[in-house]
Amino acid sequence: MTSFVVMEPPLRDPAEKAVLVRDGFHFFGFLVPFVWFAFHRMWREAIIALVAAVALSVAGAYAGFGGATGWLSLLVGIYVGLEGAALRIASLKRADWNEWGVVEAQSAADAEIRYLADRDVIAEAKTPPRVIAPWSRSAPAARHSGPALGLFGYPGAK
Repeated sequence: MTSFVVMEPPLRDPAEKAVLVRDGFHFFGFLVPFVWFAFHRMWREAIIALVAAVALSVAGAYAGFGGATGWLSLLVGIYVGLEGAALRIASLKRADWNEWGVVEAQSAADAEIRYLADRDVIAEAKTPPRVIAPWSRSAPAARHSGPALGLFGYPGAK
């Protein structure tokens, strides 16, 4: 089973435009991180990934690593492959999207069906709002501080 994080846009009917983000390794993000970010409209991350890959290659060539410069830029691809889902969720949260929850399913289509079914069940439940009593702090009683060192007070001390 694969986990999908459901992100809802700040709209009136968010179920229509909800996005399911698969939690796991993103192979296309590993191969071409810049294109993967651009495909998901994560422009800031795309520019950072491109600059980081080029900077690592240039730094490796300047340091005299020779053939290892390609391997250094591969580190960016590994990072995007592993953390691409978390970066996409963070990007959606910056755009004021809400995290609805997590759905486990075999495929994205099954996850979408489970999300819509669970969303309807939760909407029908209509749980009453929780009432929380206001927090009040009473003033602490004035007391004599204990000794500076040790766990217990001294006998006869006030």
